[in-house]
Amino acid sequence: MGRDDLDALVIGAGVSGLTTAVRLVEAGLRVRIWAAEPPEATTSMAAGAMWGPYLVEPLDKVRVWSRQTLDELRRLAIQPDTGVRLVPGIEASRTPVEPPEWGNQLDGFRMCSESDLPKGFAAGWRFLAPLVDMPIYLSYLQRRLATAGVAVEIRRIDKLAQVTGMSPIVVNCTGIGARNLVPDPDLTAIRGQLVVVENPGITDFFAEDTGPSPDLLHIYPQGDTIVLGGLAATGEWDLQPDPAVAAAILARCIEVEPRLRHARVIGHRVGLRPTRPQVRVEKALIDSTTVIHNYGHSGAGVTLSWGCATEVTAIASKSAPGLRSH
Repeated sequence: MGRDDLDALVIGAGVSGLTTAVRLVEAGLRVRIWAAEPPEATTSMAAGAMWGPYLVEPLDKVRVWSRQTLDELRRLAIQPDTGVRLVPGIEASRTPVEPPEWGNQLDGFRMCSESDLPKGFAAGWRFLAPLVDMPIYLSYLQRRLATAGVAVEIRRIDKLAQVTGMSPIVVNCTGIGARNLVPDPDLTAIRGQLVVVENPGITDFFAEDTGPSPDLLHIYPQGDTIVLGGLAATGEWDLQPDPAVAAAILARCIEVEPRLRHARVIGHRVGLRPTRPQVRVEKALIDSTTVIHNYGHSGAGVTLSWGCATEVTAIASKSAPGLRSH
């Protein structure tokens, strides 16, 4: 497939790249995906992941993108093979805080009484939220693309200029890779680490509002397994699991949920959240090729994925009016 039979080339195969490709191809565009690594090796695979527009800007656009994604995840939760479920649970803080502004978007949102909260917590709120099992979800997105004849091709590039001219539109969904690819010095890594254990029978999620602390606490049940977190270490790039960090994550989670004390550890996940002052979803022109950037989502990649993909598709339609549905 060359430029004459290609409408959009998506670079990157994490949740943003796959979701954007789905939106583009289902809008009728002829799409290819190039990525330096397969979906199962991306940061998205290391996500928890629960919907929540947390610590990401710009707020006006984040509100729209996250709401659009919430609507889509609710629809996907009806389908058993997507990896998306609506799960009840509590988010809580050890200090008195106001509930998040997005709380009224979630079913069953209410403030917790003192008896609802674990020892040591001062405030909290209960709600029903989309919880995403990322290995299953990324496979689902690939199957959805495969029905349209689109697969991820492993091709590494060093600069976006290497692919200009190959397609009328290039969509940059390279996550942390955009730091060198664009290049974008405003993009930095926030290292995350999770521990996956056998589920001892926990059905509700728990998450702590830890504010700016790098030591996170969340307990996300995913059927037979449970994903425990976490970490938000700014400027750290090591992708190897740190045993000391894993032990600290387990200790924090066990303190809140003692049933985890004897849960067998199945695995560890490490990823680099691509973080910049603001999410970048915008058009640029490189060597007469329309490049649409879609990166910098930090830890909200899943939360913003469908909304950002919808905006990319709208930009693509306006940028190349000669493109038609095929």
